[in-house]
Amino acid sequence: MPQALQVTTTTANKSDAERIARALVENRLAACVQISGPITSVYRWQDTVETASEWLCTIKTIDTNYPQVESTIRQLHTYDEPEIIALPIVAGSATYLEWLRTESGFKE
Repeated sequence: MPQALQVTTTTANKSDAERIARALVENRLAACVQISGPITSVYRWQDTVETASEWLCTIKTIDTNYPQVESTIRQLHTYDEPEIIALPIVAGSATYLEWLRTESGFKE
């Protein structure tokens, strides 16, 4: 059975976040994408400390979809190097995790 994942990425604006979220869910690469923001990010880029307002996408998917999730984010993202981080979901409601796997395209 595939491992449930939570993938995060940030975008420069809400419309970019919504475009990425819709593509992932419509293509059954993710069961759900939650968009939060704006958030404040402080980071180092090209040897300069930057501060930016961003939108956070929290993507619920499965490990077998990860390569396509990353590829889709990279295709649609406007950043040179977008944040794309995946963490395993180690525990959760059994019925929610079943829904997540099903809506992410897993068929037993």
